[in-house]
Amino acid sequence: MYKFVLIAFIFLIGSMFGWILEVLYRRFVSNPNKNWVNPGFLAGPYLPLYGFSLCTVFILSHIDFTFIENTILRNVFLFFFMAVLVTIIEYIAGIIFIKGMNIKLWDYTNEWGNIKGIICPKYTFFWAILSALYYFFINPLIENSLKWLSLHLLFSFFIGFFYGVLALDFWYSMNVSSTIKKFAKENQIVVKYEDIKNYITMKNEERKERRKFILSFKSDNVSLIDNMKEYVEREKSRFAENINLFNQAKEMAKEYIEEKIKNDDSEK
Repeated sequence: MYKFVLIAFIFLIGSMFGWILEVLYRRFVSNPNKNWVNPGFLAGPYLPLYGFSLCTVFILSHIDFTFIENTILRNVFLFFFMAVLVTIIEYIAGIIFIKGMNIKLWDYTNEWGNIKGIICPKYTFFWAILSALYYFFINPLIENSLKWLSLHLLFSFFIGFFYGVLALDFWYSMNVSSTIKKFAKENQIVVKYEDIKNYITMKNEERKERRKFILSFKSDNVSLIDNMKEYVEREKSRFAENINLFNQAKEMAKEYIEEKIKNDDSEK
């Protein structure tokens, strides 16, 4: 029973810590608009991917790697192993949503060495850094506090409350995703989850609706389907515009080359 509560607590900490990390990363690093964005598949303040990842890292941190005598090499191997396993979890989660729901929760397409836009070396490196930070700074705190927490009834109540809210959130988010999945299949596309979320947020601001940080897919007067139709039309328009610009650039390059050849011939 203690081990079950332990893993449940680790998952809780990882999910909520990961959510905070992603919110700050989007606000100050990755989001060009520098606005607050609620990340992830669920509506609430937790990211299960980080929860599963922290559980994996926690378990690995208790495996005996003393067969590697050099302490530095042992730690490097451990953090590399942690990063690889977390990357595998990330890949499996990404594939499940793409294949099963026609939804892409994140997109690393523009990152070097990416595989299907789901994983890439850059973020595997970040996983290694996070694993090291956890191992040296967070794990000792968790180890010291868990025994005390497990002896208090309020702690068990808090764990139960968290998973109750998580279950309700999962039900709500699956309903939203089912609507997106149906739309994506009808239009034979894969919906980028964060892009459509950002688009709806932008449209809500244009309509002067109250900002919805938690329920990011909700609009007061426009349905989710209508918002997605507008989003797809905008993306088609942008794609056609980019094709047109590409063709113009190709024609200009062709004319330049032909003119260059003529000038070279005339000089001869």
